[in-house]
Amino acid sequence: MNVGNEGFEEMILDHYRNPRNYGRIEHPTSAITEYNPVCGDALHFTVNIRNSRIEDIKFIGRGCSVSMAAASILTERVKGMEIHEVEQIREEVFLKSLGIYLGPVREKCALLSLNALKKIAGGKRDES
Repeated sequence: MNVGNEGFEEMILDHYRNPRNYGRIEHPTSAITEYNPVCGDALHFTVNIRNSRIEDIKFIGRGCSVSMAAASILTERVKGMEIHEVEQIREEVFLKSLGIYLGPVREKCALLSLNALKKIAGGKRDES
């Protein structure tokens, strides 16, 4: 993280220390695991989709503060959202909503969760 808006940095640390929607949904309608081979971060999402809307979403994983916080922030944002709205979230807009400067490597960490949810929105899911 770069020195910048301390309020946003504290928000990132809070989401990392106290992730929202952390855990697993017992019988999800969709699930996906996304990896960042560069740094080893891994996130697994379980989602319940009803009537084209994200009814519930949870994640588990391991990773840096940025990837874990971004997953927490994103799950809060998309809960209740229609699938087509998730597909339309632009990377630049999501990164800007985090409120901190991230270099190219950290951007990949932050976008891990968005990439996973866009795959679910596109109909992809784990085979397991």
